[in-house]
Amino acid sequence: MEKFKETVQHDATRVKQYIFSFLKWTLIALITGGVGGALGAGFRYAINYVTEVRMTYTWLHYLLPVGGLIIAFLYRVTKLSGHADTNLIINSVRTEGKVPILLAPVIFLATVVTHLFGGSAGREGAALQLGGCIGSFIGRAVRLDERDRHIAVMCGMSGLFSALFGTPLTATVFAMEVISVGIIYYSAFLPCIISALTAYGVSVLFYLEPTKYTLPQIPQLHPLHLLSVAVIGIAAALVSILFCVLLEKTHQLAAKYLKNEYLRTAVGGAVIVLLTLIIGFRYNGIGGEVIAEALTEGKALPYDFLLKMVFTVITIGFGYKGGEIIPTFFIGATMGATIAPLVGLPASFGAAVGLVALFCAVVNCPIASIILSIELFGSEGLIFFAVALCVSYMLSGYYSLYSGQKIMYSKRRARYINRSAK
Repeated sequence: MEKFKETVQHDATRVKQYIFSFLKWTLIALITGGVGGALGAGFRYAINYVTEVRMTYTWLHYLLPVGGLIIAFLYRVTKLSGHADTNLIINSVRTEGKVPILLAPVIFLATVVTHLFGGSAGREGAALQLGGCIGSFIGRAVRLDERDRHIAVMCGMSGLFSALFGTPLTATVFAMEVISVGIIYYSAFLPCIISALTAYGVSVLFYLEPTKYTLPQIPQLHPLHLLSVAVIGIAAALVSILFCVLLEKTHQLAAKYLKNEYLRTAVGGAVIVLLTLIIGFRYNGIGGEVIAEALTEGKALPYDFLLKMVFTVITIGFGYKGGEIIPTFFIGATMGATIAPLVGLPASFGAAVGLVALFCAVVNCPIASIILSIELFGSEGLIFFAVALCVSYMLSGYYSLYSGQKIMYSKRRARYINRSAK
């Protein structure tokens, strides 16, 4: 009888602990998602506004070096130079590193400045950093211990990502998967999905539409078509390696030969201005119109993906802010649209496959990438996306947009390797 009472008491204690954890994380996630959704909506409106201003007053493109000086000043005066980026957020989840709350307003302003003057960058890098800052701040405010603050950071990342892209499931899994490849932090599943859904709901209240595309043509399931998407997956893997290597080497060389941040950003901005004078405005900013054309109409110039890569590598490598994922969408979509007709696929469908395959290759997140394909394009062509993703994931090796990412298990065999991404 005594043993039975002890068992009942023990089970009751465990039930209380689970209920307490559930309520605790639900509340934290609702707060984080609410704040993240509002901030993400404001950030998205700000980026859209300055983009419209830039396209109205095209002479702003030629002031990009001035924008670079402003960004360098922001990071110098706040003493964030040299280490405050997405890798800081990723590393903070695995270590006891702290995320400075000051990073939030600085990355917000720096990204807006980059887009106002036509730098070729995205917005998701800023979103991950903003979200990480919010999650870390809320975690400290409610006195979470070190391990729980790591979950709070992932919670913030998923919220901002969801608010910006309107893809809550992708945001949830991406935040859990991107930290350590081969390991998913399932303890963060509940808070991340609540935060992502809350942030998504808040963004809808601000009349922001989720990112979705309707593909005009999806091929029938056939072995030749599967081989064709595998070819696009191979191309995505090769392009991802080139993109990651160029980003890293450009950053290293710029820091080595232009040690002064003001000079570095000014020189990078001047190079982008020169390229813009020669080529035009097609590769400045996000390039959403080009992405949409490739996905809905199959239109892309055969050299689009290469030139966008050059513009982005210079912009990010020389110190401008924003992120690399939307440029990755541009590069992947235009690459896929170019290759698809050569392998017997509709160009628009090839653009969709290329977009998701390249995303997978540069972030090493195959599960999040499969979910992204569903949230962006629906589930009809899911098997094609899965084939392209598994090919691009394996063949891209251990390269990544984020050097702070850890590759926990080998891509070739079931072996624990615990190595940093290149």
